[in-house]
Amino acid sequence: MPEGSRVRQMFAGIASRYDRANHLLSLGIDRGWRRAAVSIAELRPGENVLDCCAGTGDLSIAFAAAGGDVVGSDFCPEMLAHAVTKSARRDSDTRYVAGDAQSLPFADDSFDLATVAFGIRNVEDPVAGMREMRRVVKPGGRIVVLEFCRPKVPLLRSAYLLYFRRILPRLGSWITGDRDGAYDYLPNSVMAFPERDEFMELMRDAGLEEPRMRVLTGGIAALYRAEVPQRAEVPERAAL
Repeated sequence: MPEGSRVRQMFAGIASRYDRANHLLSLGIDRGWRRAAVSIAELRPGENVLDCCAGTGDLSIAFAAAGGDVVGSDFCPEMLAHAVTKSARRDSDTRYVAGDAQSLPFADDSFDLATVAFGIRNVEDPVAGMREMRRVVKPGGRIVVLEFCRPKVPLLRSAYLLYFRRILPRLGSWITGDRDGAYDYLPNSVMAFPERDEFMELMRDAGLEEPRMRVLTGGIAALYRAEVPQRAEVPERAAL
């Protein structure tokens, strides 16, 4: 089975208990991370926001609450079904569209801002995904990425690795009833994924400018922001 199909199947299998697992496994810290993502984006009221890999809609709803006109997109319909229900329950105007991050179903220059939280590492080609985000964001717009990271402080790193590799997979499987290995995939994907300076280099490879990073909670997560370049002005042809 192709990697993308395998990941989609895993998320479909845990969709109904995904939120509960996230909040329990992170001790609720994930809510603060999403608030930080909204802050670093410097959202202006009424801006059009695309939340890629939106999952069950937590970040989409947070941007809508901050005044954005938000569309959430994800390649897993089962996750989006929960996002729709959650948005209705919270009286959020967020809209959702099924779509693959590597081939977004939106026209060029449709959004002021694109975001992705804990999803870019699940994209088969992360650079292709960020190029697509760059395509659908207007020149001068921005891309914000929230992703797991690995602590550098030795004691914290040791405790983190013990929890992430040994405890989290068992707890996650127990909470969600997962049988497809989603919570074995999670730590493995985080450990293999480029972080910090390496990830900012991927942002440059995707054609984004001025990438910068903010480390969260001692290095357990990181926020990245980069700018979509302005189009070069084409000089007017002189009259003959």
